[in-house]
Amino acid sequence: MRINFHGAAHTVTGSQHLIEVNGSKLLLDCGLYQGRRADTYARNLNFHYSPRDVDAVILSHAHIDHSGNLPNLVKQGYEGNIFATHATADLASLMIADSGHIQEADAKFVNKKRAQRHEPPIEPLYTKEDAENVASMFAGMDYEEAFEPIPGVVARFYDAGHIIGSAGISLEIEEKGKKIRLWFSGDIGRYNLPLLRDPVLPSAADYMIMESTYGDKSHSNPELAFTEFRAVVKRTVERGGKLIVPAFAVGRTQELVYDLNQMMHNGDVPPIPVYVDSPLAVNATQIFRDHLECFDEETRQFVLKASHPALDFKMLTYVRSVDESKALNDRKEPMVIIAASGMAETGRIVHHIRNNIGDPKNTICIVSWQAPDTLGRRLADRESQVRIFGEFFKRKCDVATIGGLSGHAGQDLLVKYAIGVKETVKQIYLVHGEEKQAMTLKMMLQEQKMDQIHYPDLHESVDIN
Repeated sequence: MRINFHGAAHTVTGSQHLIEVNGSKLLLDCGLYQGRRADTYARNLNFHYSPRDVDAVILSHAHIDHSGNLPNLVKQGYEGNIFATHATADLASLMIADSGHIQEADAKFVNKKRAQRHEPPIEPLYTKEDAENVASMFAGMDYEEAFEPIPGVVARFYDAGHIIGSAGISLEIEEKGKKIRLWFSGDIGRYNLPLLRDPVLPSAADYMIMESTYGDKSHSNPELAFTEFRAVVKRTVERGGKLIVPAFAVGRTQELVYDLNQMMHNGDVPPIPVYVDSPLAVNATQIFRDHLECFDEETRQFVLKASHPALDFKMLTYVRSVDESKALNDRKEPMVIIAASGMAETGRIVHHIRNNIGDPKNTICIVSWQAPDTLGRRLADRESQVRIFGEFFKRKCDVATIGGLSGHAGQDLLVKYAIGVKETVKQIYLVHGEEKQAMTLKMMLQEQKMDQIHYPDLHESVDIN
């Protein structure tokens, strides 16, 4: 058996791990790498294995850094099933189609600028049509339902509590008479977050591939994050500005809308318009209604009545058309605009930042971890000048960062997660984390007498005998 780490190694994006066992190849996730634009195109386009040779794919959840390169995999010859929870299958179909549309729209916009500079046009990484070809390949599974993606491997999904449909993956592997249990964490959620059930901890695994995004720090209490976010909203409104929030269309957006509704309902901030500028978020709302199995009991009851604040909120407008989105730039009164992508690399949020970055009344609020070399990271680092669509803009607006809103487990829960397999595990592979975070988590686990911790390089392969 061999594990090949072809993504999310020494970085947080592009999750992609290829398992070779019993003469078959099983791919865990196929995400887009997000980083320096000059590097991302070639890295996402070119696989370090033949997609035609992959026998099955298992998808942990629908976020683009885990699912977003499936269209390229299929376009380059993959023909098998893509196993996922039912909610992830539905959501990923929407998200990768949206990603394909964004790839096309961004290429068209950039090519106008390139033509003015007499530069050759660029091609989108993939198209919406490429993405739509993936939808029929999903095989939806229930949580904890056993299935056999390739011969000799029995897989199950366990709730990860990260976004709707997210899962850790258990693989019971039999090869040459030997039995091995491998656990892949996917992205680990948090306890006591709104909407979702808590993550299920692993047990009795021999080997584990585990995320380490926040391995260097524990999160503040969600109530403190709410308080910090409320303060950002209040001071932006008081100076008559717009609050621009890059956020993942599914998960973080719903949490923010939930919080904003509470603030206005309680009178903590005046009622102001909230615009969710994401067609994907509109369509994703129906997925929330369709998959009550993913939520806690309180949320299920709210959704059944179609009255949950994340879905039905008086001051909330879901923006569908491009013209509606552009019209927001002409409005000067205080408002909140939430748009994807979460790292401000693609989509309508980039245009909103471009149009609002020069006004000191405005605030750009960063509410999630930002990968290096992304626009979101440059803003989080409060750089005075940033490049957007090939042009430089001076940042005059305020920038606020709210760390406690993350949907990723903090250091304390990551340690608890790993301890779940302490008595059986022979090796833990830390992925989906930068070196500082991963090495800090490794040190914390060693303090728990867990010494078999490895931080694999990109494209590194390890043999398990």
